Amino acid sequence: MSITRSRPLVRGGIAASIAAAAMLAVPVVASAHVETDPGQAAKGDDATITFRVPNEETTAGVVKLEVTFPADHPVAEARTTPIPGWTAKVATAPLPKPVHQNNSDVTEAVTTITWTANPGTQIAPGEFLRFSMLAGPMPDTTDQLLLPAKQTYSNDDVVTWDAPPAAAGAPDPEHPAPLLKLTAKDDAGAAKPAAPSAAPSSSTDATARWLGGIGLAAGVLALGIALGAALRKRSKPTGTASE
Repeated sequence: MSITRSRPLVRGGIAASIAAAAMLAVPVVASAHVETDPGQAAKGDDATITFRVPNEETTAGVVKLEVTFPADHPVAEARTTPIPGWTAKVATAPLPKPVHQNNSDVTEAVTTITWTANPGTQIAPGEFLRFSMLAGPMPDTTDQLLLPAKQTYSNDDVVTWDAPPAAAGAPDPEHPAPLLKLTAKDDAGAAKPAAPSAAPSSSTDATARWLGGIGLAAGVLALGIALGAALRKRSKPTGTASE
């Protein structure tokens, strides 16, 4: 009885190993956050600030965004940009006590800005939207503004982005507050560029790269084993068995 080996099966095994390696090599995508874009503005000037808001759920849409402004470093005024399908409301209130900044006393300031989706409108799963405003003047009494945000979904889930930045060497918080860095102006009145910051050290991003590296190594190993087995099979002569 003649014993033969099927080359299509060998080729199929190699193809399957390659496919498995490709799947394992795909890195895990880090979660997106509600962030300011751009992330800096000049002290004492009006600034256009945009909040980039992603949908992080798979079965519900984002229908509301509320941003809170600090009272200790107040922003006196804000105007929003119209967005089709959304209604914006800027809330202001008197401060508990005047705050001296930019050579004047601020007695009333923006407390919140709320964007609400009209019926039938939402940020769908897999999408994001930019919410822009013109606000100012930016305070000259701090180097950054924390702007906590609440993100509401159509299923009534609420995600609060309000954690302060992590200390040096500590892992990033799961829900960091949107941050606006404030830079000084030079003598000509232009904003000085912010000092370069270290590369992002998000624990989520690090985990994604780590898992991606493991997947790639496992895929390469599986492919090598499959190719080695195929070559060994092809090097053996076809055997004949007699009854």
